[in-house]
Amino acid sequence: MTVKISNKIVGYRVKKADADANNAAVAAQPQEQAPVKMNENIERPDFLLGTTYKIKPPVAEHAMYITINDILLNEDTDHESRQPYEVFINSKSMEHFQWVIALTRVISAVFRKGGDVTFLVEELRSVYDPNGGYFKKGGVFMPSLVAEIGAVIEKHLKAIGLLESEEMSETTKRILAEKRAEFEASQSAATNDEKSSDYPANATMCGKCSTKAVIVMDGCATCLSCGDSKCG
Repeated sequence: MTVKISNKIVGYRVKKADADANNAAVAAQPQEQAPVKMNENIERPDFLLGTTYKIKPPVAEHAMYITINDILLNEDTDHESRQPYEVFINSKSMEHFQWVIALTRVISAVFRKGGDVTFLVEELRSVYDPNGGYFKKGGVFMPSLVAEIGAVIEKHLKAIGLLESEEMSETTKRILAEKRAEFEASQSAATNDEKSSDYPANATMCGKCSTKAVIVMDGCATCLSCGDSKCG
């Protein structure tokens, strides 16, 4: 449609040019990249951070060495995170070779898939040996060898910050230390040779932390390991 201009033109501006200039200014501003999250498309770098844990379960003839390698994502940024990437288990014993290799490959695949991998801990620690479990050093009960591997993974996830550690307060630690000293002073039957753990010989199993560390004092059952008590 034609429009007749009856007034004197005193100025003008080109809107398209201004729009292009604004777009250029926006494009020139640095754009913050979204943080990289763990996924199966991330290629394995030549160098990974690794931690090796040694376990010596009584059901195995030789010690087992569990190595968990981590990848560092978004390095030198506010979103830097350390994520587990792969796991290896080595031992002189070959009796568990096939299922150990299968287990490590499955766990590594879950690590590389990304997302919340902490569910692996509960799944592995819920595996029970039909022949019965065993007590590891310190009096902690392990229902199976697979469960102890799960405990190692749990320890590692806590170390890199993917799981929170449930630490007792200093006051709780002091109270437990006092209770333990009082209980041990009242028990004269147990000798040093009879002790198989870090806790009193007649201590019973704790349902919360699976440690043989529950004692009864003044009619109250208290765990000397995690502090769990039926008396509040």
